[in-house]
Amino acid sequence: MRFTAAFFKLIRLPNLIFIALTQILFNQAILLPLLRKAETVPVLHGRLFILLVVASVLIAAAGYIINDYFDINIDEVNKPRKNVVDRMVSRRWAMLLHFLFSGTGLLFSFYISWKTGLWYILVANFACVGLLFGYSATLKRKLLSGNILISLLTAWVILILCLSESRYMAFTAVDPVYLEQHTKIVRLGFLYAGFAFVSSLIREAIKDMEDMEGDARYGCRTMPIVWGLNASKVYVAVWLVVLIAILVIVQFYVLQFRWWLPVSYSILLIIGPLIYIFSKLFPAVTPAEFHRLSRWIKTVMLTGILSMIFFYYYL
Repeated sequence: MRFTAAFFKLIRLPNLIFIALTQILFNQAILLPLLRKAETVPVLHGRLFILLVVASVLIAAAGYIINDYFDINIDEVNKPRKNVVDRMVSRRWAMLLHFLFSGTGLLFSFYISWKTGLWYILVANFACVGLLFGYSATLKRKLLSGNILISLLTAWVILILCLSESRYMAFTAVDPVYLEQHTKIVRLGFLYAGFAFVSSLIREAIKDMEDMEGDARYGCRTMPIVWGLNASKVYVAVWLVVLIAILVIVQFYVLQFRWWLPVSYSILLIIGPLIYIFSKLFPAVTPAEFHRLSRWIKTVMLTGILSMIFFYYYL
């Protein structure tokens, strides 16, 4: 039982569930309803869609494993009780699991690309494996580059589905209905991908503030170490204001359709918590306080993704 718990901790099981949930909700609540209106069958359906979700989860799990592999010393300082590699799982097994998960994810990606002709799926997922390895080995220790990379990969979880279907419709559509649904898919896909990107940028910066002690000891050049804590807080505050402003504008747009329930949900469970995070950001000074803020932004990411459910009923 202890090994099983350690394994789930190593692969960040809750985060993997979040990735799968994101792709399933976008497919079921947005893509399929719009494609039904266009009277077309999705490119990634049935077994192909399931394999894509599994591939995304496996590649992400491999990324978490290799991250812990390279962060053993830093985690001994920042998270001494949460370190799994070299305690419950040996380094050799961690590296083996990384290659096993990455390889299986890429194998599934090859099958999907072969069946659909969308070879960029294989290329993109292969790039994800390489970038996650590079992030764990060097990029996460450098100013901004690691944060931006992780945020882009977070957005890609949605964009890979959006682009697969919208690209197909763009090249085959002759009916105006097709083009209309294609436009909606692109808009909603980039809206949620943008939300994922910005919220991930915020969370990564807050995590850097939380992990300052261990990062500084091992020569990392993260934002709070290079810019200082106050400047990093201003950076996060700016992105919070941008995200809140965009979400408020979206609510005003949605109100013209009298979608009262989605607007109420967004104000109470997305915008409200973001304002709370903003209010607690500048007073925060300890790792525990930054950890709570990190958990808050992660909760907002979840409530934001769950808002896709409304489109199933309103589209």
